[in-house]
Amino acid sequence: MRTEQSYIAWRHRFLSFCEQQSTAGAVDPTKLGKRDVERFLEYLAVDRDVAASTQNQALNALVYLFRQVLQQPLDDMAFGRARRPARVPTVLSRDEVRALLAQLKDTPQLLARLLYGTGMRLMEGVRLRVGDVDFENRYIVVRDGKGGKDRVVPLPERLIEPLQAHLGQVRALHREDLAAGAGAVYLPHALARKAPNAPREWIWQYCFPSSRLATDPKGGVVRRHHLHEAGFQKALKAAGIAAGIAKRVNSHALRHSFATHLLEAGYGIRTVQELLGHKDVATTMIYTHVMNRPGVLPVKSPIDAI
Repeated sequence: MRTEQSYIAWRHRFLSFCEQQSTAGAVDPTKLGKRDVERFLEYLAVDRDVAASTQNQALNALVYLFRQVLQQPLDDMAFGRARRPARVPTVLSRDEVRALLAQLKDTPQLLARLLYGTGMRLMEGVRLRVGDVDFENRYIVVRDGKGGKDRVVPLPERLIEPLQAHLGQVRALHREDLAAGAGAVYLPHALARKAPNAPREWIWQYCFPSSRLATDPKGGVVRRHHLHEAGFQKALKAAGIAAGIAKRVNSHALRHSFATHLLEAGYGIRTVQELLGHKDVATTMIYTHVMNRPGVLPVKSPIDAI
């Protein structure tokens, strides 16, 4: 749904841009073509100075619009690309992670511990389902991650008991929902049609459900969706401020810290790459630039020798 909303928004922005460029005002989408898309994408990069990821998102939305809706595939486009500067990730020290977690309570604390302990992305964490947590074999299956890929990450030993206790509370809530005539969770990829009873089964429920029931905007069914990520990010930011951490604290900082601390502990770059779900090891290599480990960052400041 997020992708649909994003693509619709880019369609409106594109048409609005074309209308502003046109002397006739309103434009017919079927009369637009590759050159109009190129002008819009270049406008985003040059005039609006958007990030490369934003320009790529607009490009994907318009490629979809022209290929699937207007039946006019866009080929061999040439336009100014937004620059993608190299960024050093925000990494928390182990003491900062402890201080941050100490400022959190209940579900936000458990989710933060899980993100740091597994390296999962925020949406992978909030979308985690009960059946993807294997307590017996001590691992978590991350389904449909970035790029549509599945992967397996270890289940931290220290989180087994807290997570089991948390799921006990979630199960009680699920039983209450079932008794009230609800309890059917959203299932992707037409799975709900193939297995009509699956949405009410325990294994498909979210590990971190929302505190309230809500109406599905697509089907009109009353469901309990997963925890809203915005509320968690707000709690995480407030905890960072309360802990006196002078860094930009968010869920991705926990993921960056997970990767960096594993490398500092001696784990190989390929192992960390697999755990993070990176397609290219070059993406994982960024963490070697923020590590304070002999042999990786051997330069010693001359002031330390005075």
